[in-house]
Amino acid sequence: MPLSEHEQRMLEQMERALYAEDPKFATALEGSGLRTYTRRRVYQAVAGFLVGIALLMAGMVAQQIWVSVVGFLVMLGCAVLAVTGWRKAPKPGEQQASGGSAGRRQSHPRRSMMDRIEQRWQRRRDEQQGQ
Repeated sequence: MPLSEHEQRMLEQMERALYAEDPKFATALEGSGLRTYTRRRVYQAVAGFLVGIALLMAGMVAQQIWVSVVGFLVMLGCAVLAVTGWRKAPKPGEQQASGGSAGRRQSHPRRSMMDRIEQRWQRRRDEQQGQ
């Protein structure tokens, strides 16, 4: 459910007040967003994948099949985590979805059409309430 214009203005005022009051804290909160989290998750998955390769090779050298199987399973799990994390990560130029129609990602042309329809609906509803 999108925020109303009044709620969006209030949120923007609170953000500006936070930046004015404590810019260091505001910057710290901004850096801990979805993009940073998913990037960290992908890096951890890649490191886990490398550990899985090491376990696989160690199991082969030591002729311990169970160590190789564990290494393969670690590799598989980390590959799945890396791929899902990579797909969920927002692109560098995109904004995170904030709930409002202005903060939504415009990844599909249909999204902008839906925004226009939503704006028309809001305008009609406002006109009906004003009558």
